[in-house]
Amino acid sequence: MINGFEKETHELTNYEMTLVPIIVKGFIGKHGSSAAVKNKTIVTALKAMGEKVTEPRIRKIIHHIRVKHLVTNLISTNKGTYRAESKEELIKYVESLQQRINSIEEIKKSFNINQ
Repeated sequence: MINGFEKETHELTNYEMTLVPIIVKGFIGKHGSSAAVKNKTIVTALKAMGEKVTEPRIRKIIHHIRVKHLVTNLISTNKGTYRAESKEELIKYVESLQQRINSIEEIKKSFNINQ
């Protein structure tokens, strides 16, 4: 859980865990950026099935799917979330993650608080 974002980042609830297999199944065939799906689209599809979930919680579910290796090569870009088709795509995504980490580290250092 992240301080200040407890509602969005708390551990998955039992209900949300029931959504994981549905979302995993949806990502299995989503290879390449042309198959990318936005979180809003996932929420809309789940609501049509009678489920209730928010976009921030979809991000948490996708985090769980990645960390638990339930879908391999699952990346997210401004196009949406999809399975990378190549090692180069994965490398580019990991570089993007590192750039975001570096950006957050810069902000953290700017506060000059020793921890």
